[in-house]
Amino acid sequence: MLARLRRVPFAAQVLLALVLGVVLGLVAREMGPVADGTPNWLTSTLQTIGGTFVTLLKALVPPLVVTAVIVSIANLKQVSNAARLAGQTLLWFAITALIAVAIGIGLGLLTEPGRNSSVDAAAQEVPESTGSWFDFLTGLVPGNILGLEGSADGSLSFNVLQLIVIAVAVGVAALKVGEPAEPFLGFVRSALAIVQKVLWWVILLAPLGTVGLIGNAVASYGWESLGSLGVFAGAVYAGLALVLFVVYPVLLRLHGLSPLRYFAGAWPAIQLAFVSRSSIGTLPVTERVTEQNLGVPRSYASFAVPLGATTKMDGCAAIYPALAAIFVAQFFGVDLSITDYLLIALVSVIGSAATAGVTGAVVMLTLTLSTLGLPLAGVGLLLAIDPILDMGRTAVNVAGQALVPTVVAKREGILDVERYRSTSTIDPLARVDERGGVDADLREPATV
Repeated sequence: MLARLRRVPFAAQVLLALVLGVVLGLVAREMGPVADGTPNWLTSTLQTIGGTFVTLLKALVPPLVVTAVIVSIANLKQVSNAARLAGQTLLWFAITALIAVAIGIGLGLLTEPGRNSSVDAAAQEVPESTGSWFDFLTGLVPGNILGLEGSADGSLSFNVLQLIVIAVAVGVAALKVGEPAEPFLGFVRSALAIVQKVLWWVILLAPLGTVGLIGNAVASYGWESLGSLGVFAGAVYAGLALVLFVVYPVLLRLHGLSPLRYFAGAWPAIQLAFVSRSSIGTLPVTERVTEQNLGVPRSYASFAVPLGATTKMDGCAAIYPALAAIFVAQFFGVDLSITDYLLIALVSVIGSAATAGVTGAVVMLTLTLSTLGLPLAGVGLLLAIDPILDMGRTAVNVAGQALVPTVVAKREGILDVERYRSTSTIDPLARVDERGGVDADLREPATV
């Protein structure tokens, strides 16, 4: 049975899971809550399945971020013109983010989502976690070597930004130390391979997680919440579609690359990002398809893709905050000036790391609102449909994380154009052997 299931392409598994999730979600919503108002058994089951899948992804984020960033920095010594490649990568991150935020602002002014909404003003609520430039800057300073933070209830959580700072510092130090650091780097590479192997096991559960996540979203939010925020949700997805299916193909065409080949190669990562809502959780798939299907050299991809997974957020940090800020301003009757729109663009380009590749974009949104002086309570107006929007946002994030290394590699003459143009693509989850590698007729996985 399992052997037959593994022969079904991963994309088909997820697609079937999406359909099943929608059907089960509609059934659960039709059943309604039980007598005391708690969710019925089907809704609770879907919520548990989806929540468990996301929790498993989050649990692997700290070791994955630390080991991937350290190894990616260490791999730069194998790349000629490493400084130029890093600079070009950051430049194209910024260029695509500017285009995305411009689209978000344009759609906000055109659709006026804050004025064309029936959302109840009583839904105003200041989120538990907010962002500000002061918090963002001070948050870059690690409180401890593990990047752990304590909360009011005594539980521990990790700060991804601090983990990135720690990993970058360790990676650079290892480069500076040179030969004595090789045993340490060998250990980190082994640790990364092990973490990726465990993450592959979790990713194999993606179809099951998809059923739970999509089903719970439909059962919990239905069409009522979407109806009250229909213009806003439509504008967000219109912006995401413009970036994904217009801006990215134009950039590819300008560099002599086929958009159809790009989507064929990157689609497994984009699809997984849509259902998992986690750029970092999708990182191994993104890195594998970027190398094996898009032809980006491993030495460069192992640096650019992890960097993008933590800082490249065209969906969460560009389109969405721009539209949401305009929505909140219009809802509360606040007029935005040209300076305010420029601030939105500035925050979107340099504040992307605030989202740090985990699910949700509340921190980035509150960072934008606080910069503009808009009421943070406006965030509560949008929370009802945030999971539904977050799926599309994360898919665009990951698409950009694969696109920029491909474009930069082409510009620098290091892209394997023949592999990019090849009509055969590798399913990143197909034919995985027990060692985490692939069959002899395929290339090795994206471990380094």
